[in-house]
Amino acid sequence: MNNKPKNRDAASTIKHKLSRVGSEPGVYLLKDAAGNIIYVGKARDLKKRIAAYYKNSSHVDMKTGVLVKKIADIDTVITRTEKEALILESNLIKRYRPRYNVVLKDDKRYPSLRLDLNEAYPSFTIVRKIGQDNAMYFGPFSSAQAVRETLKAINKTFKLRKCRAKDFKTRTRPCLHCQMEGCLAPCCLDVDPKVYHEQVNEAILFLKGRTHDLIRKTRKEMQHAAEAREYERAARLRDKIFSLEKTIEKHVAVITDFKDRDVFAIASSNGYSMITLFIVRGGFLRGTQHFDFSEIISSDEEILGAFIRQYYEKNRFIPKEILVSLDLEDARLIEDYLATIKDAKVRIQCPKRGEKAALLKMAIRNADRAIQDLIASRTAEMDILLRLQNRLKLNTVPERIECFDNSNISGSEPVAGMVVFEKGRPQKSSYRKYRIKTVTEHDDYGYMSEVLRRRFGKGQASKPYPDLLMVDGGKGQLNIAVAVVKDLNLIGEFEMIGIAKKDEKRGETQDKIFKPGRTNPLNFGREGDLLLFLQRIRDEAHRFAIRFHRKRRTKTAMGSVLDTIPGIGKKRKQMLFQHFKSVKDIRTASLEELSALPGISRRLAEEIHRSLSV
Repeated sequence: MNNKPKNRDAASTIKHKLSRVGSEPGVYLLKDAAGNIIYVGKARDLKKRIAAYYKNSSHVDMKTGVLVKKIADIDTVITRTEKEALILESNLIKRYRPRYNVVLKDDKRYPSLRLDLNEAYPSFTIVRKIGQDNAMYFGPFSSAQAVRETLKAINKTFKLRKCRAKDFKTRTRPCLHCQMEGCLAPCCLDVDPKVYHEQVNEAILFLKGRTHDLIRKTRKEMQHAAEAREYERAARLRDKIFSLEKTIEKHVAVITDFKDRDVFAIASSNGYSMITLFIVRGGFLRGTQHFDFSEIISSDEEILGAFIRQYYEKNRFIPKEILVSLDLEDARLIEDYLATIKDAKVRIQCPKRGEKAALLKMAIRNADRAIQDLIASRTAEMDILLRLQNRLKLNTVPERIECFDNSNISGSEPVAGMVVFEKGRPQKSSYRKYRIKTVTEHDDYGYMSEVLRRRFGKGQASKPYPDLLMVDGGKGQLNIAVAVVKDLNLIGEFEMIGIAKKDEKRGETQDKIFKPGRTNPLNFGREGDLLLFLQRIRDEAHRFAIRFHRKRRTKTAMGSVLDTIPGIGKKRKQMLFQHFKSVKDIRTASLEELSALPGISRRLAEEIHRSLSV
């Protein structure tokens, strides 16, 4: 009853604003009743685009209908051109991250290779995040194994340094790689930078898919070496050619023109969208990646266009040609946008016949298979949650489960960790670490009480609450949780269980799950997979808490070592940690590196070396 006036107010507000919207290009922001931006869109004609949301309901698709019900207000921003609207839309999506837009997260699943050409003797490193710097990035690769195999091939074929930057600075004699003729050893030997960079350039050709060009170049060098009777060098170049040819054999040739291109295909079903990317370099398929999205209120064409823009904004290599599975309405705009980033012409095509069309069909088949696998996985996860609700006799489906665990050794550096599983999967961005602050003695129950009060004792700021709270430690810890929740007047907001490890001395064969007010543990019968699911969550909380505890202990131990050195106070200790990150790195640093820091004299640097070498 109370919602109707609000709905009428929202409708009248929107109707009034619609009457004032012109037909200029621009961006529109849709807001919910709480004032949150839930969708950002762009339009060539703002009036026509926004009015489309409110046309006859029989002509509105289901996804748009869901969005319209949530709209309480609309804001618009007029731009001079449609291209400006496209750029503004991208910036606003990155800023507000609306629920119903395509938002490409900082995806750390896919590793890349980084090469900083500003270094005198650059080397390749594996990174999970592409930085906004002047370094070159290659990838992303489809898996950690793929990037490691590629780096292994580079290290085997090209004589680049393998040591890390800090080892490179402190090494005093060549390592085994140099002795095996796998490295030029610029760390210790006088290596001509031109010779080293020649190796770097060849490695870049290899990573860009120009292996055939590299083989032809190496074969010419081998022939010249043989003609000059430099037989040992010719033999090394021959082995290099063999290695490169062996690498090519592992790649799948998918097109005969040997060009670079990226191929994007989209599939949608049951509220999910899957975008599959084929990375083709030099005509060879170098990697496949899948990106899934849900609750996106856009057409497949809009989803694909928005994804492509965001994908290449992350400092990735942009090929001259991009193949897409749908004709994009904004293809020309996106081409101009990408050309600005690449500083060269970029073409977006949706081929209908020939080799490119066949390649696109293969990407579409992979997208279709990937989305079916995703739906099957999500269905299985929801099935577990529904059966868990039934087995535990919960009032709601436990879509959000929080689990707490303590970690300490005889009361030293006590900490706790909270892990969160949403819809059956770990939500690592919601994990939390807690240092115990108020309990001075070894008291596991006291630790749990403090942590739960800090988690749930902040009123509205404590939301969202879990559907199910799980504590590690069995009945004792569960009773503490119940007491805290009662004291905070949160009974009924969520439900609780405790999990305890099996006692093999008593003949117990499996872990135990306890509920408040129940003496005996729950019996899972034939649904042992539900117990395994809860154990998985508990083990993740245990791992998370132990890892945090080890870090705290290590930091404390490191700090205590520096505290014993005369002349090292709080500020200098903090500076040393900020610069070197760990005591191990401080120990291996040279006297010159230490004394280069402000406030560290040569004498104090020698004292640091002496103290840390004991």
